[in-house]
Amino acid sequence: MRTSIRKIGNSRGILIPSVFLADIGIGDHVDIVMEGNSLLIRPIQEPRAGWFDGYDSSIDVDPLGDLPVDASDQDWTW
Repeated sequence: MRTSIRKIGNSRGILIPSVFLADIGIGDHVDIVMEGNSLLIRPIQEPRAGWFDGYDSSIDVDPLGDLPVDASDQDWTW
C-alpha cells in the first residue's frame, strides 16, 4: 500500500488504516525501530501479559502441606 507523508506540527507522519492496526493488535503506543533504511513499527508487548489467562486456582496445591506438624509448642533456638 502506498501512502504519503504528511506534515504534523514540526514532525512528519503517516496515516495507518484502522484495519491494519486491528489485525496486528496495535493500540495507542508503538515501538519504532530503524533497520537499515527501513522503519519497523510494532505493538508494544506488556511484560508478562497473559501469564494468568486461563489460570485455575482450584488446582493449586499447598507446597508445605505434606510436611509433618511439629507437636511441641517450644520456640526454636538458633
